[in-house]
Amino acid sequence: QGVREAENLRLIHQQLREKGYSTPLSADIHFNPRAAHVAATVAEKVRINPGNFVDKQKTFAVVEYTDEEYVQELEKIRSKVVPFLQVCKEHGTAVRIGVNHGSLSDRIMTRFGDTPEGMVESCMEYLRIALDEGFTDIVISMKASNTLLMTKAVRLLVDRMDKENIHFPLHLGVTEAGDGEDGRMKSAVGIGALLSDGLGDTVRVSLSEDPEAEVPVARKIVDYVAKREGHKPILGELYPGFSPFSTDKRETRAVRNIGGGFVPVVISDRNAIADMSINPHFIPDYIYVGDNVPGNFPKGMKSIVDFPNWEDRIDNFPMFTAGNISDIKECQAAVKFLQLSYPQLTDEVLSVLKNTEKLVVILQTSHVNGVGEQRAFFHKLLNGHCDIPVVLQRSYSEDVAEDIQVKGGIDFGTVLLDGFGNGIMISNTGKIDIAELDSYAFGILQAARVRTSKTEFISCPSCGRTLFDLRTTVALVKKHFSHLRHLKIGVMGCIVNGPG
Repeated sequence: QGVREAENLRLIHQQLREKGYSTPLSADIHFNPRAAHVAATVAEKVRINPGNFVDKQKTFAVVEYTDEEYVQELEKIRSKVVPFLQVCKEHGTAVRIGVNHGSLSDRIMTRFGDTPEGMVESCMEYLRIALDEGFTDIVISMKASNTLLMTKAVRLLVDRMDKENIHFPLHLGVTEAGDGEDGRMKSAVGIGALLSDGLGDTVRVSLSEDPEAEVPVARKIVDYVAKREGHKPILGELYPGFSPFSTDKRETRAVRNIGGGFVPVVISDRNAIADMSINPHFIPDYIYVGDNVPGNFPKGMKSIVDFPNWEDRIDNFPMFTAGNISDIKECQAAVKFLQLSYPQLTDEVLSVLKNTEKLVVILQTSHVNGVGEQRAFFHKLLNGHCDIPVVLQRSYSEDVAEDIQVKGGIDFGTVLLDGFGNGIMISNTGKIDIAELDSYAFGILQAARVRTSKTEFISCPSCGRTLFDLRTTVALVKKHFSHLRHLKIGVMGCIVNGPG
């Protein structure tokens, strides 16, 4: 990727305009400031990567700089960045400062580590230079394949910019998200969480698929979050000890295998569903069957039954509602489940939650901003010093797998990334196979970095630097290594970003 390739952008730009396309052209430049100069004379926007625009290609060397030496390195960066910005000014070219977790420079890695804080500083170095030069046509992105790191990095950056009274548009994306359902759910979790915070101006879904497959997924993510606009305020009180920059999880007591130090559980909702088939690779921890356990209920599985029809026997547990909450105390079940929503969380109910052993909340919501309402529920628990475990539940009516992957990724992932939730329960009245829904539940937990149930494939979307068919290569790697669920396997088209 050099000057010759950048020069060819002129012909590409010309032919696009001759064919009637007016969409702005963006050039993604790595390692070569000279190529960036050329691209800036043609493209409407140029993305540069602070990790490799001036700093040498990463060798993972640990080089300890004195403060004086560090300042000298920053001056070296300034000497290369300022001329580039001058070209951009001359041609009215915008710049995206695109930080990637997998391509932080050795200098940043040595001082800040492989951290969101390092990503923020990498961006701020370039941003300060641009502001010193009076250049403000800037968009910023902070990408990682790890949704937890990506969301934390963006939130930290916004906090830093707010403190310095700097405000620039944000481009959101989970880099190298992969393909298929995993790529969609991982993108929905990361992008959806930040959009739910009111952050983000443009988005990119990076799939290891044909590029035209990315835009419909991105539109679904944006449109789903945008539907919340204009809803009635959710009256809640922020817990003073909560930090959006922390990766700490809410501490809860353990009820059997739920809460405490256990991984989040999956409850399969088969109420009014005759199909009791189980995917052997994604076995739910509990199955909710409604008012009775069917005759074809799989052996060895744990059932949850509505309390009026519940029988006290091994691996059979009652589901209570706010309407029969008074019966909970006398029930001797090993685990008791209680369906609740935020409006039902009165002080009286909160007292029951605090003082009842072996109780788990199934947190429901019908609010158009269900994420906001469920967040408010957890903050009320925290303010009330209540450590009860809570399973997140959301209801859908979807026939298309991609729709529930996107919606579920946003709804559950956003709350899980906050450190809230000890399990999830997906309810769907559409035509999606129940065993598939179970697999999506596990996929969402993995995308949110709270439970691993399968091999994680980190693969890029490929570009002009990829000299092989990435889609077929990813499929081949998956075929041979999907049984190694303890591994994260990177399939990269080039060496620019690395497996983020």
